[in-house]
Amino acid sequence: MPNTKPVATAEYDAVIATVQNYIEGLRVGSNPTIAKAFNKDATMYGFAPDGNLLGGPISNLYKYVDELGSAPEIKTRVDVLAITPSTAVVRVDMEGDGAGVDYTDFHTLLKFEGKWEIIAKVFHAYE
Repeated sequence: MPNTKPVATAEYDAVIATVQNYIEGLRVGSNPTIAKAFNKDATMYGFAPDGNLLGGPISNLYKYVDELGSAPEIKTRVDVLAITPSTAVVRVDMEGDGAGVDYTDFHTLLKFEGKWEIIAKVFHAYE
């Protein structure tokens, strides 16, 4: 039975670097930076602070950033929850987005042609 490591540590770093584009884009209020993290067809769904379900294409995130601007004081923690050679799930614990809201995000990533991209974002916003 072979005893080989299926996913190199560099892949974890690449996944985190992808998610960091999302975080940095939120910090400076830059949709082009955020877009580096997401597949063009990505979706997002989750609950807003008022408990309403929000969902649809990732362009909804870009509209949100356009409305609220930067989040220079944002604090985050990124954890890779699971990874395979072509898939990953990442949790982002976030405090203080552009509206001052705290979130927990779960990002599902796929590796397309050697590049990690977020294909889905699910989130919970706290009051």
